[in-house]
Amino acid sequence: MSTGTQWIATPATKKLQITVGVCSVIFTIGTTVQNFVIINTELVEMMMRTSGSADPTASAPGFTLGLRIVGCLYILGNAAGILALRSRPRALWWIVLAVNCTQGLGFWAIPPSMWDAATNLHGTWGIVPSAVTDGGALLLTVTMVLAMVKYRTAWAQQRTVTPGVPQVPGSSSVTRGSRG
Repeated sequence: MSTGTQWIATPATKKLQITVGVCSVIFTIGTTVQNFVIINTELVEMMMRTSGSADPTASAPGFTLGLRIVGCLYILGNAAGILALRSRPRALWWIVLAVNCTQGLGFWAIPPSMWDAATNLHGTWGIVPSAVTDGGALLLTVTMVLAMVKYRTAWAQQRTVTPGVPQVPGSSSVTRGSRG
């Protein structure tokens, strides 16, 4: 008779779920503020002028729309992470990790002229939402990767093998509908 694999929560599992969920709430709010309060056509024009763009007035509306579309995708990705407060499917782990890994690269992806324009237009508060979401996403990514390395599975769960449970090769049985 073959054996079955089950995923059992460890003491770190619930803490990790709460961390991911709370960070996702904060990042959803911060990304929304960044996307709809901080980023506007005036800021993008200012950024483009600083960067030496030929015609910032004509280019800024389209560029602003593009930034907002990307921002909305991050809002959705961050909002998905809030589901970690209730469940821990494997797909959610990978979505949260991908969203936070790429959002954490914001410090390198955002040109310095954007930071300067945000500070000039909104003061220090102009950079706070992006600094919190990008910096926080980087820290959450590191936390998730370290948990995955330590436990060798998503959500800091422990793999157990149950003797006598029939299993199709390559699949695993799952505890309470949550996959590791």
